[in-house]
Order: sequence, then C-alpha cells, then structure tokens
Amino acid sequence: MVLDLMEVIDIEVILVYVKCMIILTIKMMLMSALTGFYRMKNKAFANMEDVASVGKGEQAKKYLRTDPDVERIRRIHLNDLENIVPFTFIGLVYSISGISYTTAWWHFHLFLGARIFHTIAYFIPLPQPCRGLSWGVGYFVTFSMIYKLFTVWLTL
Repeated sequence: MVLDLMEVIDIEVILVYVKCMIILTIKMMLMSALTGFYRMKNKAFANMEDVASVGKGEQAKKYLRTDPDVERIRRIHLNDLENIVPFTFIGLVYSISGISYTTAWWHFHLFLGARIFHTIAYFIPLPQPCRGLSWGVGYFVTFSMIYKLFTVWLTL
C-alpha cells in the first residue's frame, strides 16, 4: 500500500504550525539579542576579543566576568533551544501525519503559550512553580505529539 501524502496533509494544520514556529523563532532570536544587550549594558563579557570594545590590557580583564542578568537571559535562551528545537521537528512530522486541525491547533498553541509564559516567568522572575509548570506543559505537549505519532505509525 502506497500512502499519498496529499490525502492526509491538511494545509490549515501546516499553516497553524508555521505561524507558531515563526513566533517561536522570533522569540528565540530576541533572547539572543537580549543577551547581547545585557552584556553591553552590564559590561559582562565571556571572551577577551569582546572586551576590546570597552577597555584595553589589564583594565579590560575586569569585564571578563559573569553577570546574573546576562546569565538569566542566557538560561532562557538555552532552555528554548532544549525545548523548541525538538518541538520543531516533532511538530513538522505531526502536522503532516493526518492529525485533525483542532487537535493540532491545541497542541501548537499550548506549546507556544507555555514557552512565552516560561520566558516571562524566568525573566521577571515569578515564584516557582510558575516556570516549572510552564516548562512541564510544553514538554507534555511535545510528548503528547510523539505518542500520537507512534500510535499512527503502529496502525500502518
């Protein structure tokens, strides 16, 4: 039996996936830019070549340091990479698996909302378990999609 992908792909599901991925990508890119902004603002650099813009020689070495604000933004960005990258691949396969629009819409938007709330909870910072719960919701959504994909593949 040959499966015709055009019979199972719903363009509306693809479009909602793409919309959410564009927003998530912009959010991740903003975290990278925000890290750079806080490095400049707080004069806290990780590399000697970066310090050259604020000082020379021994004087410049005092700017080779960690800063709590910079590290907080970096951790948000790293957490995004750990969660959004797997979601990107799973979500793409999920969106072409023949899943219903409503189910896909909920999965994609729950993940998007969880990641945005996670960033807010981490940045402000909000008290735990806010950040942990938002991370857990996003993680659960990704595993829910994986589970659905496995159940679909097992029936083929």
